[in-house]
Amino acid sequence: MNDAFCVLFGFSREELVGRTMLEMGLLADPEARAAIGDRFRADRRLRDYELQVRLRSGELRNVLVNAEIMDIIGQPRGLVTINDITDRKRYEARIEYLANHDELTGLPNRALIRDRIQQALAQARRSGTQLALMFLDLDRFKVINDGYGHPFGDALLKETACRLGNLMREGDTVARLGGDEFLVLLPNLRRSADAYVVAQKILDSFERPLRIESQEAHVKTSIGVALFPQDGQDVDTLIMNADVAMYRSKELGGSVYQFHNTEMGRENLRRVKLEKHLRVALARRELALRYQPKVDIISGRITGCEALVGWSNAELGAVPAAQFIPVAEESGLIVPIGDWVLHTACSQNKAWQDAGLPPTTVAVNLSARQFLHQDVVAWVMDTLARTGLAPDMLELELTESLIAEDPDKVAATIKQLRAAGVKFSIDDFGTGYSSLSYLKRFPVDSLKIDQSFVKNVGSEPDDEAISLAVISLAHSLRLRVIAEGVETAQQCDFLRVHGCDEIQGYYFSRPLPAEEFAAVACIGKLSASVLL
Repeated sequence: MNDAFCVLFGFSREELVGRTMLEMGLLADPEARAAIGDRFRADRRLRDYELQVRLRSGELRNVLVNAEIMDIIGQPRGLVTINDITDRKRYEARIEYLANHDELTGLPNRALIRDRIQQALAQARRSGTQLALMFLDLDRFKVINDGYGHPFGDALLKETACRLGNLMREGDTVARLGGDEFLVLLPNLRRSADAYVVAQKILDSFERPLRIESQEAHVKTSIGVALFPQDGQDVDTLIMNADVAMYRSKELGGSVYQFHNTEMGRENLRRVKLEKHLRVALARRELALRYQPKVDIISGRITGCEALVGWSNAELGAVPAAQFIPVAEESGLIVPIGDWVLHTACSQNKAWQDAGLPPTTVAVNLSARQFLHQDVVAWVMDTLARTGLAPDMLELELTESLIAEDPDKVAATIKQLRAAGVKFSIDDFGTGYSSLSYLKRFPVDSLKIDQSFVKNVGSEPDDEAISLAVISLAHSLRLRVIAEGVETAQQCDFLRVHGCDEIQGYYFSRPLPAEEFAAVACIGKLSASVLL
């Protein structure tokens, strides 16, 4: 043996010569001696044989052995080489771990959970049992992540992973797909009701705040559940259906669980089809803007209009905005659509003014995705510059839910654009989750009473009370009030008597093509016989 062997194992040459590795305790696994013997009896050599050895210090190391010792008649003539591969093995193990686990939480990642689902499906088919796959998404995680910072958000995700892991049985798997999305695999279920129990247990656990950096974070989660065999026979279908059910939980307001059903599958296919057609709608110029007049409730004067996007497709026909806008939001298509809407509305308003129509403000709705994923100030000001429209001829409508996503960014954006002359209103007021204190921070020009309250004026005392409260609140803050969805004389009379400033709805006019709105705007005033 050479000096390198002695240095590796920590023994002198005198201590080692004439003794076997087994005698010296150098073999970490004594059973390995028998395995090595079997190899030598087979072909009298070892090729790249991995072995774990124990050094004099007690440390375990991985080595790679190559040996050719005995000649054909059994006489010694050969050589043994031992290479220390411990660091390489650790590196390979680390690479394998990272390939199958989420680095932040230590949970299995998408690749590993897919493999475990595949194994669980095979076992379920053999044993005749069920399995459940749960898709979890944290509610309003982005608000917390942006508000407290990404390190805090990372700590929250790790704490969430720990809490979910503590709720599971041995054999269950919790995985992180990325972002704030998690998958939970529940194999070997005897009945589907067991999945209901686990889903409720998860929701109950999130009623308790998470402790992050000496702070309490109140986080809820939306859960979608898909069951084998009824909701899918393969990995991709089960994940997709659990995801669809999770989105249904989101639509119901979050902090609930939903099990997948056939209707959800049909709804998902409809959305996929809508998204496919929507992707080419802009290029084919299938989208069109209509302009619905806003009218001063006392004078009947047209004060402005709202640009509303419509879509007519050769295969699908006329698609209501209530159907395709949510799909555009989820897919991200709302950003290019929003660019087109803003540019088209501003260009059209400038064209009206150039044609000699009375100055008219055009209102454009902004979505949360548009607002939070781009520099809104630069985008709006660039559009105004390219179209030549004066800033005070543009009004941007924000929803309460958008404001709640990132109040600081919204407030800063409103202040910058209002300083340039752009007007702002809060749309669908009273239907969101924002605090009334937000109104002090946001220098908006008007509030819009949501049509869900307006339509029941005259028949529902509670909706009348809400409408009156919005009017009173707005006026106390020196804001104008616009009621949308006004369709009857009774609604109009109630709103006029109680001080509403403007109305918008079918009682005066449906949304009009640009040329028809221009004809109405030329008159500039609503006939008193219609209004009164």
